[in-house]
Amino acid sequence: MIIVDNALKQLAASGKTIRVGMVGAGFMAQGLTNQIENSVPGMRMAAIYGRRPERARHCFEYAGRTPVVASSQSAFDDAVSAGKAVVAEDPQFVCRSPLIDILVDTTGSVEFGARVILDAFEHGKSVVLMNAEVDATIGPILRTYAKKHGQILSACDGDEPGVQMNLVRWVRGLGLTPRLIGNVKGLQDPYRNPTTQQGWAERWGQNPAMVTSFADGSKVSFEQAIVANATGFPVFQRGMSRGLKYDGSIMDIASLYDVDQLRAMGGAVDYTVGPALIKVFVLAEHPDPKQRHYLNLYKMGEGPLYPFWTPYHLVHFECPNAIARVHIFQDELAPPLGGPVVEVCAVAKRDLRAGETLDDYGMYMTYGEAVNTAEMCSGQYLPEGLVQGCRLKRDIAKDQVLTYNDVELPTGRLADRLRADQYVHFFGETWLADLLHQQEVVAA
Repeated sequence: MIIVDNALKQLAASGKTIRVGMVGAGFMAQGLTNQIENSVPGMRMAAIYGRRPERARHCFEYAGRTPVVASSQSAFDDAVSAGKAVVAEDPQFVCRSPLIDILVDTTGSVEFGARVILDAFEHGKSVVLMNAEVDATIGPILRTYAKKHGQILSACDGDEPGVQMNLVRWVRGLGLTPRLIGNVKGLQDPYRNPTTQQGWAERWGQNPAMVTSFADGSKVSFEQAIVANATGFPVFQRGMSRGLKYDGSIMDIASLYDVDQLRAMGGAVDYTVGPALIKVFVLAEHPDPKQRHYLNLYKMGEGPLYPFWTPYHLVHFECPNAIARVHIFQDELAPPLGGPVVEVCAVAKRDLRAGETLDDYGMYMTYGEAVNTAEMCSGQYLPEGLVQGCRLKRDIAKDQVLTYNDVELPTGRLADRLRADQYVHFFGETWLADLLHQQEVVAA
């Protein structure tokens, strides 16, 4: 990854620039715009679409640019061509312009994100995701569309899935075999909601719902599902280790796990709750006893599991590396090996009543838990990424997993159809496609 900096400098020296288009204008989009505009040679933030145009405008102003607003495709293209910072009134302008080289999705939306991503592919653009929710829910099937159009759908450097997969690649390059890929969170309470997280969100200028998804475990579930799908490593159980607390030395963290169990599973993904001195870690073993001798000499311990870790994740600071890796080197971060291995199911955050309409993840009604796809499919669990707008057909007790049989889905959602296609394409499972057809017939 260290070659990216020189590649960007060479690009800038040749007078060329990667023109980035971004969909989403929230807190991370603000930081990413500032980073690209002021710290990254050979790259510029050419255009931003946000549901609230004033937020897109603010992203540019925060970075020291004065944007123009484009209300048509031709006006958009003319402004980008002239080197102006452009606020797009329609996301299609960003996806369809031949003057945008690559798209970044920072929305956190599954349905909207799916539509934007497919539009970008159809118009010759690769996509870098700061949207773990869409990746964990329908990322495998979206990548089949990317390949169809000769494009790439990539996770991003700096976000936990990208940081973990960079570490996995590095560890494998040393000749070791990863057995456990871990994420470390500072807090885990599935019953947090935007009211409890309001103060924290206001302190940092963030969205309370997004902050809630960090606290209630939904976000780490989405993140670890992406890593699981990129490695084939399952989870131990639904919910992973359910907030296993660890505040000891990273050198002793392997004591939490049974190496024989990890070998039998082929590896696992998990998370712990503890101090922020560790952000992500990989436990790996070496098959060569001669090299184990050297690892012990280098203060890595006697094994059999050796810890490797990254103490930080600098999301928007590192995201430009992913943009450059995709655009210059066609190097994709965290691509799934095939169909999903782990998904994220919806669990009731409180007692829910028949007739209620579910709000989105990071809100008041549900939280997400990572679960192996075999259980997800056999139980017909409802994905946390698709809860919004579902109407409950029956009462659901607090901490009960929601299933498709418990809800009426909103009609006409692209993400539902893509998830059904994902099961058919990778597993030959047709039950979800049949269910969608039945609901559409009823709705008609």
